[in-house]
Amino acid sequence: MSQWPDTRILDLLGIELPIIQGPLAGATTSAMVIAVSNAGGLGSMPAAMLSIEQLREELKTIRQHTQRPFSVNFFCHQPPAPDEQRARDWKNLLEPYYRELGVDFDAPTPVSNRAPFDNAACEVIEEFRPAVVSFHFGLPEKSLLDRVKATGAKILSSATTVEEAIWLEQHGCDAIIAMGYEAGGHRGMFLSDDLSSQVGTFALVPQIVDAVKVPVIAAGGIGDARGVAAAFLLGASAVQVGTAYLFTPEAKVSASHQKALRTAKESDTAVTNIFTGRPARGILNRVMRELGPMSAKAPAFPLAGGALMPLRAKGEADFSSLWAGQAFTLGVEMTSAELTRRLADEALAKLTHR
Repeated sequence: MSQWPDTRILDLLGIELPIIQGPLAGATTSAMVIAVSNAGGLGSMPAAMLSIEQLREELKTIRQHTQRPFSVNFFCHQPPAPDEQRARDWKNLLEPYYRELGVDFDAPTPVSNRAPFDNAACEVIEEFRPAVVSFHFGLPEKSLLDRVKATGAKILSSATTVEEAIWLEQHGCDAIIAMGYEAGGHRGMFLSDDLSSQVGTFALVPQIVDAVKVPVIAAGGIGDARGVAAAFLLGASAVQVGTAYLFTPEAKVSASHQKALRTAKESDTAVTNIFTGRPARGILNRVMRELGPMSAKAPAFPLAGGALMPLRAKGEADFSSLWAGQAFTLGVEMTSAELTRRLADEALAKLTHR
């Protein structure tokens, strides 16, 4: 019998440990997902930056190496309408960097893309039938969500406010990820684009717990067992941990990102829209400091990144998104399996006073 004070997520998802690996798009590998799931947690495969063929291959690999439950994560944004004037204004703002680095300003601008959940992605879910499907930026349209539910998958999505949590429960979520303002990567906000509405994890979690009947997963600023135990004391049934997994050998992280994670100060993160057009937390670098970090000129998500791609190729650290949550300095180098078990073992010891 489990010693955890709340076993609803364990029972709902069929996992042993209430540790969910955050779906870190661009950094998560199938090896990470396999390691976390085999350790007893819930590994999460992000699909937003993968083609359908790449996603299918990753899921084949995961299926070959674990029989445990895992999650597949998708974005639910609406692709923006083309806005050529805004795109030109944005690139013109970046022109001094092009000149400085000797990049051809007049060359065609690359396209930065993130794939939203659609019929093709739904067909992959129907083929592989993962135990859990999670979403970011709300939920897909009802017809697609009904098809996902018909596979037997449990549905998770991120809420950054109480209002979003209530909406997600009303629209079919089996559990809700309460994403505090401390979290790294893209904010899951979808009912408002007002950053002043965003709440810290320790204020958000108990309010969402009180507002919904489904189990709540705490996310944001949880970097060690102290954060896991605190989340349970606030009423969470599990935690989702992202940035701490960037320190594992299974993470696919650039050299500049690795260096920033290990050398930046604890106060050196900010929410920025300049890399994709949507607010996301990362470690401060040159372009964030000089342009923002929030810029009204950035094109709508996910198009802002296109004009930065040629700059990133020349001056990676200065022009790359270095996603990280506010607790990144708590990161410790160990394998994904070791991290999953350590978070659970040490948190349970604190909760049971062993």
